[in-house]
Amino acid sequence: MSALIDLIGNTPMVEIKKLNPNPNVKIFAKLEGNNPGGSVKDRAALNMIRSAMERGDIRPGMKLIEATSGNTGIALAMIACLFDLEMELVMPSNSTRERTLTMEAFGAKVTLLEGIELCRDYAEEKAATGEYYLMNQFANPDNYLAHVKTTGPEIWRDTEGQITHFVSSMGTTGTIMGCSRYFKEQNKDIQIVGCQPSEGASIPGIRRWPEAYLPKIFEPERVDRVMDITEDEAINAARVLAKKEGVFAGMSSGGALAAALRLAAELDKGVIVFICCDRGDRYLSSNLFG
Repeated sequence: MSALIDLIGNTPMVEIKKLNPNPNVKIFAKLEGNNPGGSVKDRAALNMIRSAMERGDIRPGMKLIEATSGNTGIALAMIACLFDLEMELVMPSNSTRERTLTMEAFGAKVTLLEGIELCRDYAEEKAATGEYYLMNQFANPDNYLAHVKTTGPEIWRDTEGQITHFVSSMGTTGTIMGCSRYFKEQNKDIQIVGCQPSEGASIPGIRRWPEAYLPKIFEPERVDRVMDITEDEAINAARVLAKKEGVFAGMSSGGALAAALRLAAELDKGVIVFICCDRGDRYLSSNLFG
């Protein structure tokens, strides 16, 4: 019998066949919605909290705080309750109701503000009082190290080292930074492809950061190519992923799939793995599947 945290990671990969435009290329989706908290962020949340506790940065009675667009907050709330830690999460007010309710179900306090940048400023100000420990996923090496330790090795193992292209949406950039580190150590020719919203587009979970808010863990040289994804592309890809492949995932996963399909159409051959970040049930109150 396993503890809940032992169930984080080792998520399955499924081949995308019906949507694949190129028979000489294989496309696999890494189903991170199969984590107990429902997203890829379970990995980073566990590594950030557990590593901080091991270092003594988080002490008994200390409150935790973090700005989040949703999935990281849910993961942090779940992990915090397992370690009996008090958690405040600061989210944009346009976040789906499912996210807020899930965080509160795990016992977290949720504060809603206008925009993720304001949320980040608020969390930093409260942490500066000394009463709160800021998880700071945007600058915390334990974010990307979670993927050096787990996500990258799992994909390498499950593709038997045959992966040629890795595709990931870019939000905090922890997933793509960690996986890039791991894959380039195994084979420097593996191409790391990030996707971001096209200018003016809004895709939950993917960001086109203003320079002042660019995550400090992001190192642009670790990404070989960045693809811009429109809202329509992300929405349509998420919808057909469910209807044609039976994979129910969110809008950021749709963005990563759109990038993977575009990439597959360009290649002579290859093995593409993209991160399917979370489950689609987090978006039922939005217009994603409406």
